[in-house]
Amino acid sequence: MRGVIFDGKSPQVVDDLEVRPPEPGEVLVAVRAAGICHSDLSVIDGTIPFPPPVVLGHEGAGVVEAVGAGVSHVAPGDHVALSTIANCGACPECHGGRPTMCRRSFGNLTQPFSRAGEPLWNFAALSAFAERTVVKAAQVVRIDPGIPFESAALIGCAVLTGAGAVLNRAKVRAGDTVVVIGAGGIGLNVLQGARIAAASTVVAVDANPAKEAVARRFGATHFVDASAAEDTAAAVREVLPAGADHVFECVGRPGLFRLAVELLDWHGQAVLLGVPPAGSEAAFPAASLFLDKAILGCRYGSSRPQRDIPLYAGLYRSGLLLLDELVSERYPVEEFGKAAEVAESGRAARVVLTF
Repeated sequence: MRGVIFDGKSPQVVDDLEVRPPEPGEVLVAVRAAGICHSDLSVIDGTIPFPPPVVLGHEGAGVVEAVGAGVSHVAPGDHVALSTIANCGACPECHGGRPTMCRRSFGNLTQPFSRAGEPLWNFAALSAFAERTVVKAAQVVRIDPGIPFESAALIGCAVLTGAGAVLNRAKVRAGDTVVVIGAGGIGLNVLQGARIAAASTVVAVDANPAKEAVARRFGATHFVDASAAEDTAAAVREVLPAGADHVFECVGRPGLFRLAVELLDWHGQAVLLGVPPAGSEAAFPAASLFLDKAILGCRYGSSRPQRDIPLYAGLYRSGLLLLDELVSERYPVEEFGKAAEVAESGRAARVVLTF
């Protein structure tokens, strides 16, 4: 079968991948569409260290082909969206409604794939850049077959991470003020999460002025072009003189972490979503936190995928959540190189691979 692998030097599209059958508690999924997230590109450029050879991809949707013993919530033929959270379902964190904090899911690398007899790792417990993948039952969520696969794929990372950071982690309330630094795939979902939460003022900040229209479409009430502003913080404070209740950093640059804290109002909170290079450190004046300000980390939107994916699918069907508009370009998996180049350029909200 076809797939995209990274051998530690460069990515390549191959057609001789093999994947093992599902074991008890697992599901075999025929992937129909997979979004290219910056995390996939970060493995390639070394920002995210990961052992090669690995089958990339962690944002996908497809059709169930087979289920292992003990799996009852999905059946062959079901359309599903996939989650990267391979939580155990039995630990205190899972029982407490915090599957993203399941310690048993951290660092459990597996090798369900092989090529010419050589085992390959899966990425983020998923590996969506393959025609078929084997995942834990907890990672598979049945969706309405009327939702296009290209749109459904994006729920599993961009939407869960971005909208989840707003609704689950920050718990933005109606009337709150929000600043979103970075209007890429995650940032756009933070923007629409803020819109769904009925935030009053939502300022998008990006160095690409061409993103203003799409940022406003997703929920921004104001846009600051960081490439033109002499002082980005001052430009934001022209809109929010006292600062914001919530600032979301969606780029992953330590310098922007400092900006996020700087833009907070008293009692505000900065949510850090962007993934910086391994070992990066951030600095900000300690006194800036004394006025009840907070800095929050956020893994995967603090999501509960089995609950949240159906919720977002329902919001999409009702017209409140934009998914089709996130899909900027589509490429067959054979054109991964071109698709990755477009995704890396930052010109697109989400580039989707199709099988």
